[in-house]
Amino acid sequence: MSKTKRVIALVDCNNFFVSCERLMKPELIGKPVCVLSNNDGCVVSRSNEAKKMGVEMGAPYFIIKNQFKKVTFLSGNLSYYCEISKRVMDKLLDFTPDVEIYSIDEAFLDLTGLRKTFNCSYEEIIERIVKDIKDEIGIDVSVGMSYSKVLAKLANDKAKALQKTLPDKKTYKIGYRKIQEELKSTLISEVWGVGKNTTAFLKKHLIQSAWEFVSQEDVWIKKNIGKIGLELKQELLGNSIHPVDSTSQAPKSVSRSESFKEFQTNKAYIQEQLNNHIHKTCKKLRNENLATSCISVFLRTKDFQVQSLKINLINPTNTEFELIEHSKKILDNLFQQGVIYRSVGFCAMRLTPQNEMQISIFDGANTIKKQELSKSWDKLEEKFGKGIIKIGG
Repeated sequence: MSKTKRVIALVDCNNFFVSCERLMKPELIGKPVCVLSNNDGCVVSRSNEAKKMGVEMGAPYFIIKNQFKKVTFLSGNLSYYCEISKRVMDKLLDFTPDVEIYSIDEAFLDLTGLRKTFNCSYEEIIERIVKDIKDEIGIDVSVGMSYSKVLAKLANDKAKALQKTLPDKKTYKIGYRKIQEELKSTLISEVWGVGKNTTAFLKKHLIQSAWEFVSQEDVWIKKNIGKIGLELKQELLGNSIHPVDSTSQAPKSVSRSESFKEFQTNKAYIQEQLNNHIHKTCKKLRNENLATSCISVFLRTKDFQVQSLKINLINPTNTEFELIEHSKKILDNLFQQGVIYRSVGFCAMRLTPQNEMQISIFDGANTIKKQELSKSWDKLEEKFGKGIIKIGG
């Protein structure tokens, strides 16, 4: 196994969705706030104030909305959060090209060798990362730093735990001299990647701390947990087995869904909202240089029943002017008069590179025209802002 010494940091945006909402609504700063999943199903982000009140992550909204009347509950706005996320990730690239985006609000950085570049210590580099993201974007982040991804994650958890008593403590480093001490005070169940079954198995063998785990012989770990267990041991000891991977992976699908502000029976309104989801999906596809050859529309009723239908396209596309035409036919088949709906969604699947798009010999001019209109739409939004153009229901 490789024991190359690396310096790896994990940058994690604090209460990310809530923080994004507070950028638009500063009056919410200091107040208990929760962001709900796209269909207002459950809590997916909590402010520190809401956490102190006892609001649990994943709590169903219909159960807790009357229990926590002082909490402001907001419907999620994933496209907006993705925009802020991109700004954060772009800022990280100012420090190092070795950035692995782990989720919408987390990224691993390989900082190895950057002390000479920035003429300062690694601790000062991560402090600067925290400051620049806060000053330029307005988002608070926590940064954990060590010699492997697993230790960087542990360090990040430590930074967040310290913030409960030291709000200004945004960074934490686990150096070589502190590894043993940290592992002794860390339950194996608290280690990133260790699930309930593994925890239960290790507990049966009287292994409860991370240090007790790494103290086991390799032969025993390999026999009982396998290669993954050996890799985990090395990562916990500060040997980077899983390097930061900055190569981006193309998504397998892109979807958009959002609850209506009020329950709906109006088909024209539902189509209008669907058109909006299709535009956002197409814009992401164009940004990723992708096209779709299979689409799905789904409706969610008031009582959370889901009806969906998908179709395959003859030629891949990423223009909303084509996909909206297809979606109208799908919606005609799904929509039922008199049924009350709470949300509509759209999903683009079977994604292929944009350069593999083929233009029909029978409708080539019209297809090219639609593609050019879509590109013009993107340019207008870049210049004048979102919502400058809409396709009606």
